[in-house]
Order: sequence, then C-alpha cells, then structure tokens
Amino acid sequence: MAISNYADLLAEAHRQTEPQRLLFVLARAELPDNPDQTQRERFEQGEGGVLAPVLCVDKTLEELSDMAALVEESQGTGQEWDIVFVAALAGDGALPPSSEEAEQPLQRMVESIKMGSIENFLAFDRQGEAVSFH
Repeated sequence: MAISNYADLLAEAHRQTEPQRLLFVLARAELPDNPDQTQRERFEQGEGGVLAPVLCVDKTLEELSDMAALVEESQGTGQEWDIVFVAALAGDGALPPSSEEAEQPLQRMVESIKMGSIENFLAFDRQGEAVSFH
C-alpha cells in the first residue's frame, strides 16, 4: 500500500500482524549555520534549509487518532515544528514494544535526522500529507 497521508500510515500499522509502537520526531526547518545569500533566499521562499529535531515521542496505536490530535498535543510543548518523521517498531507476540524498548531506536532516529539521513522514515506535514524530499 502506498502511504500518502497520516491516516494511511495508521491504517497500515493496524493491519500489521505484530503490534506496533510508532516513533515520532518533530523537526523545524531552519537556516544552516553561516548561510550564504542564496541559501537565505531559498529559505525565505520555503525551500532548502536544514531540519532540526525539536521533539520526539513514541506511542502505541491505541494512543493515536489523527494528525490534528498530534498537532494539538505538540502545541502544549511550545515547540514549533514543520515536519514529523515517523518510524514503526514492531512488537513481539501480543504486545507492542514498551516505551523503554523504544528509547534507543528513537534516539538513533533523532541522530539520523540530525545527520540528514532521512530515507528510512516517512515524513508528514502538519496537515498529515506525506512529504518527499528530492
């Protein structure tokens, strides 16, 4: 199944035979350190820049509903974000992985995003639409 939005992701996660815990890293678009004029101009036009992780969280499928709920929950942190990266962590048997079991994979995910290695994650905008990077 092609995942084109957040609702598709949740539907696909519910179809998996192993229970899932989803890992979320919310990132904000920023100018890189010491940007040149071209980088500044592109950033002002909504292009380019770097994605800096600002929040991360893991959730079971039962804790999730829709993108609006995720956006609303994140607003309570006071952190602004533009893109959410998502990965799934499969459980073993009848139970999804615990939050403790998700901690190390979530931290590796944050580090990967900081390094610009995002190809293994799904990405969505604040409206829940899939985002692809070229």
